[in-house]
Amino acid sequence: MKNHEELTLIEEITLNDGTSYFEISNMVQNGRAELAAQRGYIKNVRILQLNIPRSTSVLAYEKFINENFTMPPEQFDHFERWQRTPEMEKVVEQILQENHIA
Repeated sequence: MKNHEELTLIEEITLNDGTSYFEISNMVQNGRAELAAQRGYIKNVRILQLNIPRSTSVLAYEKFINENFTMPPEQFDHFERWQRTPEMEKVVEQILQENHIA
């Protein structure tokens, strides 16, 4: 495993082109997204829900993220969107439904 991040929140990220998407994240990753917004790499980030339940969907997505991505260092020079497989897109949609976001 590359990471051992526990995903605990849902946030909405708005890219500089005006498109936005939902991400399952945690406070550290949200802090990195806030820094990305301050540095102009993305337009905005906002937390929609904190302390989401640790459902089987969240655990599956958490495993995917930890196996495929690393936490960016504080001195990053771009924003990296976590690219999901079609299967993980469905998992995220399930998480959003479970939390009444979608």
